[in-house]
Amino acid sequence: MKMATKPGVYSTPVFREIVKGEDGTERLLLHLHEGQTEAWNSKKRFVMVVCGTQWGKTSFGPHWLHREIVNRGAGDYLAVTATFPLLKLKMQPEFVYVFETLLRLGTWKEGDKVFESHERERGGPSWRVIFGSATNPESIESATANAAWCDEMGQHQFQRQAWEAVLRRVSITQGRILGTTTLYEFGWFKTEIYDRWKAGDPDIEVIQGDSLVNPAFPREEYERAKGTLPRWKFNLFYRGMYEKPAGLIYDAFDEEVCKLRRFALPAEWPRYVGHDFGPNNTGAVWYAQDPGTGYLYAYREYLAGGLSAFDHAQKFIQMSQGENIVRRVGGANFEDGWRESFTAAGWPIVKPRMREVEAGINRVYGWHQQNRLFVFADLVGYLDEKLSYSRQLDDNYQPTMAIDNKSRFHLMDAERYMISDFAPEVLQAGQEVHAVSNWGDSVGRTSRRKRLRDRKRWSA
Repeated sequence: MKMATKPGVYSTPVFREIVKGEDGTERLLLHLHEGQTEAWNSKKRFVMVVCGTQWGKTSFGPHWLHREIVNRGAGDYLAVTATFPLLKLKMQPEFVYVFETLLRLGTWKEGDKVFESHERERGGPSWRVIFGSATNPESIESATANAAWCDEMGQHQFQRQAWEAVLRRVSITQGRILGTTTLYEFGWFKTEIYDRWKAGDPDIEVIQGDSLVNPAFPREEYERAKGTLPRWKFNLFYRGMYEKPAGLIYDAFDEEVCKLRRFALPAEWPRYVGHDFGPNNTGAVWYAQDPGTGYLYAYREYLAGGLSAFDHAQKFIQMSQGENIVRRVGGANFEDGWRESFTAAGWPIVKPRMREVEAGINRVYGWHQQNRLFVFADLVGYLDEKLSYSRQLDDNYQPTMAIDNKSRFHLMDAERYMISDFAPEVLQAGQEVHAVSNWGDSVGRTSRRKRLRDRKRWSA
């Protein structure tokens, strides 16, 4: 990589420069570092750069998208980042600098959040880049795109719904997507992209990059962060590596053991449903219980808004046809009106017996500690919340008691209501287990050896 130096300043790599050919024409020359080169050369449809801070992802994105425009030609393209403030602060200025100042390809339309090519004005094959925010997925819903660049996908504001909106926009064209992000938390990005890549998804390539992959990043700054930050935070922010952060509420949830491929649940197994109410986000999670082991299996999720209690209830009834629904639990202590409305609609819901939030969290945590609560891997919303549900951190990066962004975890609230009302008695390891619900129903006896054997069979 070419180096540029100034008196009294350490050498820094030149990422791009304008060079003149023998015929006098100018062209843009890129000096990509090792990680950028790997992403540039990838042939996969979904190229995901998971990297440390200052890796050079935001400067790389416009050039990758420009190459897609050259290859695909006329049509729409997308540039989406986590929030509108990030759009204005990072993505937009970098993009406009490359496309308007360096390449002179068109004009930025601030009011429309669109970059339009000069070819559109000249009557040639036209293209445009539509900018959007993940917090407002509707901003990109009208486009049929040839390719997309999504920046900061690992931030909690970049929700799975936004990713699904981008996928819909490129589905007809089978367009490629570049994702660039520093890691901030566990969540849908890990389960839907990173884990699928690890499992061998042929359409996904993840390029992981340390901050030091960028030759311009000062090693002394890297070492300072390594020596002062908690290990989990350093690995997330500077190494592009997943490590469970401080404050993750359900850190006892073992994905390797308790996340399973879907299997046919026996019809005779009793079913339980937890609910969380709200006009914009009504959530529900269905569980089946193995009568022999007492294990619970989360097998269905629901999250929707803008409907009446009656309409939600009709959907629940339809989804649960033929199932042995034993009990429906949900809502806070003061939400009797919601429960009455659902009951009147033919879907009776009772008040949880354990009403304190922390007590309910502790009860769910206990189930995870014992690896007795399993979830089907296709419950992506549930897993997103499970792996993101965290405490707020103080100035020393230590967890407080406050739940971070509490209002978004509707499925976790639904689960807490249900599990807090359902507590099996568990004997010491090696003894037979007699699981009993809070309502006194015996659900059978089994040996620890048989439980482990069954778990291996179903997760195979």
